[in-house]
Amino acid sequence: MKEHLIEESILFISILKWVAIATGIGIIVGLSTTFFLKILEWALAYSTGYPYYFLMLPVGLAVSALTTQYLEPDAKGYGIEKVIEAVHRRGGRIKAAIVPVKLLTAILTIATGGSAGQVGPCGQIGASLASVAAELFRLDERDRKKIVVCGLSAGFATVLGAPFAGAIFGVEVLYVGGIVYEILLPSIIAGITGYHIALLFGIHYQFYPFDFAPALTEAFILKIVFSGIFFGICSLLVIEILKKGNAFSQKFGTFLPLRGLIGGAFLIGMTLIFSKQFLGTGLETIQTALRGEEIIFYAFLVKAIFTSITLNFGGSGGLVMPILCIGATAGNLFGGLFGLDRATFAAVGFVSLLAGTTNTPIASSILAVEFFGSAISPYAAIACIVSFLMTGHRSVFPTQVLSFQKSTSVHVAIGTELEQIRTSPQLRDKSLTGLLLRILKKIKDGIRKRPHSGEPDP
Repeated sequence: MKEHLIEESILFISILKWVAIATGIGIIVGLSTTFFLKILEWALAYSTGYPYYFLMLPVGLAVSALTTQYLEPDAKGYGIEKVIEAVHRRGGRIKAAIVPVKLLTAILTIATGGSAGQVGPCGQIGASLASVAAELFRLDERDRKKIVVCGLSAGFATVLGAPFAGAIFGVEVLYVGGIVYEILLPSIIAGITGYHIALLFGIHYQFYPFDFAPALTEAFILKIVFSGIFFGICSLLVIEILKKGNAFSQKFGTFLPLRGLIGGAFLIGMTLIFSKQFLGTGLETIQTALRGEEIIFYAFLVKAIFTSITLNFGGSGGLVMPILCIGATAGNLFGGLFGLDRATFAAVGFVSLLAGTTNTPIASSILAVEFFGSAISPYAAIACIVSFLMTGHRSVFPTQVLSFQKSTSVHVAIGTELEQIRTSPQLRDKSLTGLLLRILKKIKDGIRKRPHSGEPDP
C-alpha cells in the first residue's frame, strides 16, 4: 500500500509540474506567434497594395539568404524540419538567435511574394523559446526535448487555430508510425493555451464547417479510398519536387544571396506566365477551392514548384500552409475529374496531403474535425491513412525517425532517419502482395521472351 502511495504521489507531482510548464510555454508561444502574425499582416497589407510587389522577390530572397547565411544558418528553409533535427540529434538544443532571424527572414520572404507559410516559422520560434526556457531552468535533456515539442505544438495550434490537431502533430511528427505519449499532456495544454492567448490578442480564425454528410455507403467509401491513393501520389510529387529543387539550387554555388537573386528571378518569370495566385501562403486559393469553385487543373503542381524554388533558393518560411493549399487544389481537381462535389474533396485533399507529406495521419484527421466539423471526419480519416501509406517511407521532413514498416513486403531499417533509409522488396511465400508481383513478373518475362517476327501472332 505504501509503495502505491509513493508512486501515485510522484505521478501527481509530475502532472502538476507539466501542467505548469506547458501553460507557461503556451503563453510564451501564444504571444510570440501573435506578434509574428500581426507583423506579417501589416507587411502583407503594405506590400500587396502594389500590383507588382512580386518584382521585389529577388531582393526579398537575397536578403533573407544573406541574413541566414551569416547570422543563423538554421533559420533557412522551413522550420519544422529543423526542430525535428534538433530533438533527434542535439537533445532539443535550439539557438536563441533563431527567433529574431526567423521572424525577419520569414516576413521578408512571404511579404515579397515567396511561396511559404507561417506555421513552420512559428513552430520553430516557439521551439526555440522553449529551448531557451529549458536552459534557464537547467532542465535535463529529456525534459528539454519535451518542452521543445510543446513549443512546436503550440506554434502549429496557434497559427491554424487548431489546438488539438497542433498538439497531436507535435507528438506524431517526430517518429513515423509512433506517438510520444509522454509529451501528450503538456503538448495539448500548450496548444490550447497558445490558441486562447492568440484569440485574446485579436487573432481571428476562419473555419469551413460542412452541414451535410454523404451516405456512408461502400461506393462512396471506395471513392474516398481512390482519392487517398491520388493524394498519396500527389504527396510523393511534392516530396520529389522539393528534393529536385534542392539539387537544382546547388548548381548555382554555395553563396546563398546569389541563389536568392536567381530564385527570385525564376519566380517573377513564373508569376508572369501563370498568375499571382501561386505567391504567398495560398490562403485565398484554399478558400476558393473549399467553396467548390473550379480551380485550374495544374494549380497543385505549380504551387509545389513555386514553394520548392522559394525555400531552396534562399527563402525562409513554412511548408504546412503551401501543402494545405496543394491538397485543397488537388482535391478540387479530383472532384471535378470524377463528377464529385469539388468542395468535399478539396476539404479531404486539404488534410490528406498533410498526412501524406509529413506522415501525420492522426493529426491530419483531427484537423479535419476542427476545420470542417464531424460530418466529414470519417471520410477524411480514411483518405488521410491511405495517403500516409501510399507515400511510403518518404517525407518532406527527412530527419523523421521510422518506427514501423508501412508494409511487411518492404524491408526497411526501423529506428533510422528517413533520409538514410534504403528500401528493398521482402516478398513472403504466402503473401498476397508477393503472389501478385510474381504473377506480374512472369507475364512481363513472357512478353519479353515472345519471338519477334514480321508475321502477326495467330
